[in-house]
Amino acid sequence: MSRLVDQLSAALTSSPHDLHVLNADHETWTPHSWGEVHARAQNFAEAVHDHGPAQAVALIGEPSIELLSAIFGSWLAGASVALLPGPVRGADPGQWAEATLSRCQNIGATAVYSHGDRLADLQSRDDQRCVHDVSPLAHAQRSTTLSAVGTDRPAILQGTAGSTGTPKTAQLSHDAVLANISGISERVGIDRGTDSGLSWLPLYHDMGLTFLLTTALSGLPSYQAPTSAFSAMPFRWLGWLAHSRATLTAAPNFAYNVLGKYASRLPDCDLSSIRFALNGGEPVDCAGMARFATEMQRFGFDGGALSPAYGMAESTCAVSVTPPGNGLQFDEVRVTTDDGEMLRRHAVLGNAISGMEIRIEPVDFPVAEAAGRDVGEVQVRGDSMMSGYLGDTPCDPGNWFGTGDLGYFTDDGLVVCGRVKELIHIAGRNVFPSEIERIAGQVPGVREGSVVAVGSDEQSARPGLVIAAEFRGGDEEETRVTLVRKVASECGVVPAKVLFVEPGTLPRTSSGKLRRLEVQRTLVADRG
Repeated sequence: MSRLVDQLSAALTSSPHDLHVLNADHETWTPHSWGEVHARAQNFAEAVHDHGPAQAVALIGEPSIELLSAIFGSWLAGASVALLPGPVRGADPGQWAEATLSRCQNIGATAVYSHGDRLADLQSRDDQRCVHDVSPLAHAQRSTTLSAVGTDRPAILQGTAGSTGTPKTAQLSHDAVLANISGISERVGIDRGTDSGLSWLPLYHDMGLTFLLTTALSGLPSYQAPTSAFSAMPFRWLGWLAHSRATLTAAPNFAYNVLGKYASRLPDCDLSSIRFALNGGEPVDCAGMARFATEMQRFGFDGGALSPAYGMAESTCAVSVTPPGNGLQFDEVRVTTDDGEMLRRHAVLGNAISGMEIRIEPVDFPVAEAAGRDVGEVQVRGDSMMSGYLGDTPCDPGNWFGTGDLGYFTDDGLVVCGRVKELIHIAGRNVFPSEIERIAGQVPGVREGSVVAVGSDEQSARPGLVIAAEFRGGDEEETRVTLVRKVASECGVVPAKVLFVEPGTLPRTSSGKLRRLEVQRTLVADRG
């Protein structure tokens, strides 16, 4: 038995607390003791054996108690677990099912478990009889004890975001997962007597899965809502926090931005219990995060709880985390443009958690948005690192791993200011797209968080900055003129072209990140 499984078993069977699962249709929380979760996991493990020993198990669907228990049950059965996303909005269910089953085959998941609509979609395309209903298998009634199967297989087969390239599958060992959870718990200072957690993050994303496992390993009261419930009505998140009195939560940057922007519409609620609110998974917008902290004060929220963090699938999840109590910290950089000097703020993402190291490898080009800083490629190594991508050469966690991110250090920790592949070269300057996208997203008619800034091909008729944005306003031409003027005045760069597309058109990863390079390869190239 791995140390991860051993410690999880001990935590689940000894905890006096519950895992609460939201029924979004009725807005009710159903409590299940962690001991019940353990029993369900054992029943699921036996079912996996009955279906034939599997090296890897794929789990697909909303976070029902059966699916949540099956994560741990997969490890009891000695199998790796892969949590895969459902279809994106507007996708054809049949095509999604075929693509998902093909992906399961590619990662060696010979057993697939789902429920509800996703189960029906998958079984309609299943000609190998490998798709099963998880609901009757992970049942709660158990009278015997199942011993975990020892294995050297990875604990998790985690899909990477693929925002700047083809998605890969990171192989995460049991020791790496345990090391990451331990490092996060130490940095957050989890108290098993007083803390509780709430999450609506997708379990197929490293941040969502790690949040769940962190609460489970500490045996905390935990609340899990489906991502779809948040997407349908983001304001629900605050209501859930007030109801649960959770002290720990996490979300990507866009969620904080949405709630901060529309705070005036929010009903009264009590957020005074929150002491740690992680912001990770995408670049941190300092202005949006500061707005969230200010607007939530009237609900008793302490801005010091905000914790910008840095991580990736290849490191299980977190690499650096800001300690609770510090709140948003930023580094201010003066940027010189043709119109004068401007200030840029980059969020500080804390120092490496225990067991991890970060260094900055110098690059041979200047970065205008971080002038005066020792900018380089962020490289990481340590106990939480993957053992390699599935199908590729194994990795040594002791070797430095190049992330492709550009960043630098301040006295308070790491700053990440962009990605090497996404750097835009304009008129002798190297600029990052994130600041341009933030400014463009403030223009009325442009969907905030649905803007992509890229550099056009040097062979194009008008090489330079191209902005593609989802538009839902009235007058496109007026909006285009306003956007060009705003970006030119606040970023010091004049867009060569602005393309407006229908809402929901810009390509995204399964976790919601915009795929800038795909926009550059397809949309920008197609429109010339």
